[in-house]
Amino acid sequence: MSESKESYDVPGDYYYTKDHEWTKRKRDGNVLIGITDYAAKMLHDIVYVTLPREGQTLSKKEVLGQVESVKTVSDIYAPVSGTVVKSNDRLTKEPEIVSSSPYKDGWMLEIKSTNYDNEVKDLMNADSYRKFVSELGEKE
Repeated sequence: MSESKESYDVPGDYYYTKDHEWTKRKRDGNVLIGITDYAAKMLHDIVYVTLPREGQTLSKKEVLGQVESVKTVSDIYAPVSGTVVKSNDRLTKEPEIVSSSPYKDGWMLEIKSTNYDNEVKDLMNADSYRKFVSELGEKE
């Protein structure tokens, strides 16, 4: 096992999927969605992001957009259901923000969730996600 393990930012007040998306409920009840620091680092240089339009309805686990890097194109899946209130349009001009600030400036969508409290039960909390990522690293 290598001694230089890369560390990943995993904020405690978010929920995570095994596909490396995150979700966080805002004070107004709406929900932010993005990809994790782990996903951003695995993708390396992000060059393009596609996101759904405002008003679009998403079902949990539905493809909501794509992130393109110099290495690959990856689908992004909705961690919870809801209607898109806002897409982070800044990412169309500055997709690299996803890599530099995946949880703050690099959020992708804000949705009005239809069933957040029930759907979030299927997601990992920060401790579970850290363990999941750590186990992925051990398999490499």
